[in-house]
Amino acid sequence: MTRWLVTGGGGALGREVRARLAGGRVTALDRARLDITDPRAVRAAVAGHDVVVNCAAWTDVDGAERAEAAATAVNGTGVRHLALACRRTGARLLHVSSDYVLPGTGTEPSPESAPTGPLNAYGRSKLAGERAVAELLPDTGYIVRTAWLYGEHGPNFVSTVLALAARRDTVDVVDDQYGQPTWTHDLAGLLVALGRAGGAAPGVYHATAAGRTTWYGLARAAYELSGLDPDRVRPTTSAAFARPARRPASSVLGHARRAAAGLPGLPHWRTSLAEALRRPAFTALVSRDAVPRPAP
Repeated sequence: MTRWLVTGGGGALGREVRARLAGGRVTALDRARLDITDPRAVRAAVAGHDVVVNCAAWTDVDGAERAEAAATAVNGTGVRHLALACRRTGARLLHVSSDYVLPGTGTEPSPESAPTGPLNAYGRSKLAGERAVAELLPDTGYIVRTAWLYGEHGPNFVSTVLALAARRDTVDVVDDQYGQPTWTHDLAGLLVALGRAGGAAPGVYHATAAGRTTWYGLARAAYELSGLDPDRVRPTTSAAFARPARRPASSVLGHARRAAAGLPGLPHWRTSLAEALRRPAFTALVSRDAVPRPAP
């Protein structure tokens, strides 16, 4: 039986991967039990496992602008430690990366072969991790890029915008950034499928939902599917929400390599969103206050 190690096992995606592997031989380590910036601890953790799924990451995009070295220590150097440990033991490494390694300037979905070109410090830190996997594990390394993740565990855009319904009459959301909202539950399923597909070629795979929308479109859908008035969501521009880290205009990814490998595709983003919003973590956000509280 395959022996799995999930790093970042206490995070939003790591918990979903662990759930997908329930009943198997899986070790899931959160940050308190494994700091991937510690090479000695990484070597000890990887030993005895056949497949390593790296969900450990620095995810504070704006924070990386102020602390790029700290972000790179996790997203770059930490991944290098994992790759070295996997090379030592022969384990396969499934490393979760991000659309932020790409410039996101085109109008068509970016293929797996698209030239990289990060727009911010977070993207540069994630690209450092990708390069480590490609360099050290050319035959057993898998780079899985995703984008616009949401799920039941931890903060994310969907839970934030639903929680705002209890406090604001209207919510302004940018309508000039495009992407594929991806449910962590779906992504975890694909990661497990890739880990079990012994014949899948190593390299870069894109793992995002089908379809595309904007943050504004996602917020409206979340309200509509939760029984809230979607007209309470109002469109605005990225310029109106200046943030430390520059965001790609398009995070839409192509999936040709995944399809060619015979791996299952992820559902349309709206289909998954409807299913996710029936989970207690999301219904609780709406049931507390379906209408805004009166102003004090």
